[in-house]
Amino acid sequence: MTHELLAAGFGGQGVLSMGATLAYAGMIEQKEITWMPSYGPEMRGGTANCIVIVSDERISSPIVTVFDTVIALNQPSLEKFEKAVRPGGLLIYDSTSTLTPPTRTDIQLVPIPAGDEALKLKNTKVLNMIVLGAFLDRTHVVNVDSVMKALRKALPERYHNLLPLNEQALRRGMELAGQPAMV
Repeated sequence: MTHELLAAGFGGQGVLSMGATLAYAGMIEQKEITWMPSYGPEMRGGTANCIVIVSDERISSPIVTVFDTVIALNQPSLEKFEKAVRPGGLLIYDSTSTLTPPTRTDIQLVPIPAGDEALKLKNTKVLNMIVLGAFLDRTHVVNVDSVMKALRKALPERYHNLLPLNEQALRRGMELAGQPAMV
């Protein structure tokens, strides 16, 4: 099993940390991984994306142009990367911040109201974990326990009080993705 993912959004939305957490969870499960971040010169508000490959086999190259899954956290990312999903692939997007939904009919479309759900959880910083939960539900690339172990190791101790909220966000994303998808 090899899964190639591109996650994209604005800086500050947690795109890079979501990708790093997924990669770290893959390492915990003894899988081969690559994590390749890309971001504009601005730390917040600029564009950010990352490529994550998780595999049971050696990864020959981290350079990918067509992906099994694209996660888009905003309209510009959706417009830019919708075409990068391979036919039959998966496009997960934050429907809260999307005015114009995707138009492809040869992929699975999974709209997740991540922004609205993060507000319900009273912390907009868990938007990325909601979307990651949706990704995990649809792909089973790694399990939630591995993601939580990755967060425990990656988050500074002063943020460990947020681990239960992050797990709640992951599980909410899984619930939302479990609903019928648009095809």
